[in-house]
Amino acid sequence: MKKSILILASLAITGITCCQPVKKGHNIAVRVDGLSNDGIYLAYHLGNRQYIKDSLRLDQSGSGVFAGENLLDQGVYIIVLPGNSYFEFLVTENQHFSIEGNKDDLINSIVFTGSRENTAFAGFQKEWAAMHKKSEAIRNRLSANRENSDSIRIITEASRDHEVQMKNYMNRTIDNNSGNFAGTLIKAMMPVEIPEFDIPSNIANRDSLLWVKNYNYNKEHFFDNLDLGDERLLRSPMYHSKLQYYFTELILQFPDSINLAVDKVLALSEVNKKTFQYVAVYLFNHFRESPLMGHDAVVVNLADEVYLSGKADWASADFVNNLRRDVDRLRPSLIGNKAINITMQSQSHGIISLDNIRSEFTILYFWEPDCGHCKEATPLLHDFYMR
Repeated sequence: MKKSILILASLAITGITCCQPVKKGHNIAVRVDGLSNDGIYLAYHLGNRQYIKDSLRLDQSGSGVFAGENLLDQGVYIIVLPGNSYFEFLVTENQHFSIEGNKDDLINSIVFTGSRENTAFAGFQKEWAAMHKKSEAIRNRLSANRENSDSIRIITEASRDHEVQMKNYMNRTIDNNSGNFAGTLIKAMMPVEIPEFDIPSNIANRDSLLWVKNYNYNKEHFFDNLDLGDERLLRSPMYHSKLQYYFTELILQFPDSINLAVDKVLALSEVNKKTFQYVAVYLFNHFRESPLMGHDAVVVNLADEVYLSGKADWASADFVNNLRRDVDRLRPSLIGNKAINITMQSQSHGIISLDNIRSEFTILYFWEPDCGHCKEATPLLHDFYMR
């Protein structure tokens, strides 16, 4: 018994806080110099949109508290001030801290108390803004000296050096915040670093081969810096924008290429229920609404892999049943599939079956005599046929 008492006394003396009660809910105190009796909003990112979570009216000194009994979902949040000025901050496990700043210079004046992650993130935002300002100045100098070769050489070298400094600063910040959300978020901002491939200069089509290697590396490693299974990143500007770029700009817009990418991204997001749902819904809506020919094959693949496989527990039974009916109608007419046999009355050959036609290519052309587009396309097809 005496031994137990001594151990407890030792814990109290050294200040170990394992026995202190965990703070519940959220309590974020805000003070903005220059505001008085003004209304402000607490908002958050979700995908490519922002949503209001709470609001309050500051007192005469510009102070107020966003508080509640429940924890906020972790992610990047926004405090919106009058005039639509705003600043971003992080909501993590620790949701009891304070924020102070001046409305006229939020980036440089913002101070966090009780949140080391936000202090680090605010410092990064401040330094990163200054670095971007310097980059813009270098670009302006380069634009103004286009006709001076010596100046171009010097400024271009300065631009490369500055890019290296920015990259090194970002990497240092990530290392210094390893294991917390600030480091995770800043890492998600990092583009993929493509290595220099050693291709001998005497290789035929060297430039094309280099492009293919760069493309394949970027495609395979595009999400190395962004964890698609991290729910916190859903509530940041990075998650949706990277998905959007990957599927609209990076991946070649052929169904087979897209479906391979879809399967990969779904697998990466599947470790978390909410990230998987977001990715699946985004991809389904994106390709269902796509005007590009062949993307219906991607919709069918998504339907099979997610909705009709039982993985989409968020979808209603009616939605799934209607989707199954639509996909069954769509599946036979996908590009690359053999067309179903059609038997028709020919003008000169009697009854003719599609399967009995022996030709390298067969065009089935469905048209309406009163259709404006058909009136333009039919003569062109006829002229092509008569060549």
